[in-house]
Amino acid sequence: MSKDGKPVKIAIAGLGTVGAGTVNLLAEQADVLTTRSGRQLTVTAVSARDRNRDRGCDLSGFAWYDDAVEMAREADADIYVELIGGSDGPAKAAVEAALNSGKHVVTANKALMAHHGFELAQSAEEKNVGLTYEAAVAGGIPVIKSIREGLAGNKISSLHGILNGTCNYILTTMRETGRDFADVLSEAQELGYAEADPSFDIDGVDAAHKLALLASLSFGTKVDFDGMHVEGIRHVSATDIQYASELGYKIKLLGIAENGDNGIFQRVHPVMVPADKPIAGVEGVYNAVVTEGDFVGTTVLQGRGAGAGPTASAVVADIVDIATGRIAPAFGIAAGDLVEKATLSMDNHSGSCYIRLQVIDKPGVMADVTRILKEEDASIEAMLQRGRAPGSAVSVVMTIHETNEAAVSRALAKMEALDEVQGKPCMIRIEKFTEN
Repeated sequence: MSKDGKPVKIAIAGLGTVGAGTVNLLAEQADVLTTRSGRQLTVTAVSARDRNRDRGCDLSGFAWYDDAVEMAREADADIYVELIGGSDGPAKAAVEAALNSGKHVVTANKALMAHHGFELAQSAEEKNVGLTYEAAVAGGIPVIKSIREGLAGNKISSLHGILNGTCNYILTTMRETGRDFADVLSEAQELGYAEADPSFDIDGVDAAHKLALLASLSFGTKVDFDGMHVEGIRHVSATDIQYASELGYKIKLLGIAENGDNGIFQRVHPVMVPADKPIAGVEGVYNAVVTEGDFVGTTVLQGRGAGAGPTASAVVADIVDIATGRIAPAFGIAAGDLVEKATLSMDNHSGSCYIRLQVIDKPGVMADVTRILKEEDASIEAMLQRGRAPGSAVSVVMTIHETNEAAVSRALAKMEALDEVQGKPCMIRIEKFTEN
């Protein structure tokens, strides 16, 4: 799109927190955005389910569409902003319709891009329009732009990050207060940090959607959400967080992607990280992404990962890029150049881990546990046990030296089968990242 002085016309589908925030930002920052774009950014049309709801923004001057797909086809707009959400249904149909009608698309929809990003990128290239999604990952942190443009001179070997503010808030509050998961989750829902149905957040799916996009962008591979290993934080207890602190770690839900010769690891799960690492200091609702490039080394991006202001900021940044003609392929390179690379199973992963057992306090139990570990070629690095309670259950905590994931899984199954072990053993992986 050339800088010809004509206004850039924008249609916005979805007027929830982010949509209303985007309308307000475009209005409040109109002068500075015109200066930076060289053109006026003008909202011409909007779409949402409820026409009468008060959204805290003035919609009186915009054409209203009850049907987001109809707006994608028919609205007088250069850019279609999709803020509906969902991997399929109206969001997918609307984005496809917008691209087919020659409109640029800006979206905050990580689920849509994680499941259909490759096909949508192909369609955008065929129509010679932009498909941008800065707001889909890490809210207001410009991580997509940083990887696609700022790190373009690097081969990125790995990245990891805190990609879900809800989980980070819960884990931070559990550590600071000693309260249990269910109690803190309820508080997060009352404060608006967690949804009424928090499953996508606390089960790791939201973070996995975002990691799939970052891995594709970083490694030049096709988006492979189905190859992702995903675990959430439901099983992390206040006891685990306390023991982690005593051992010098903090527990974070991390997305981790590594690009190896034989394939890529993509995994989301709770991790114990040394308390002195940069990622460990990211608390509350904040997000962070750490990348390793061959020339630049370690980069750390940190900021608010959600909310009306930060996410609207990312949406408008994409709009400005399109208005000024800065349009790049969705995943940094042409969709046809994205490669398919094997996604490695967690059974191939090697690393250290934390194990917590509830065992009956009686002679010989730990001998059985250490025998099982020896059978699987695993060894104990450190062990903690608080107090004695002969004949009753006590917590026993171990950290295990680096070993194969499949071996640990077999050892845990054998431990669980012991008569003296009560319940399911808890295992949390330990990552001793090398960045400074």
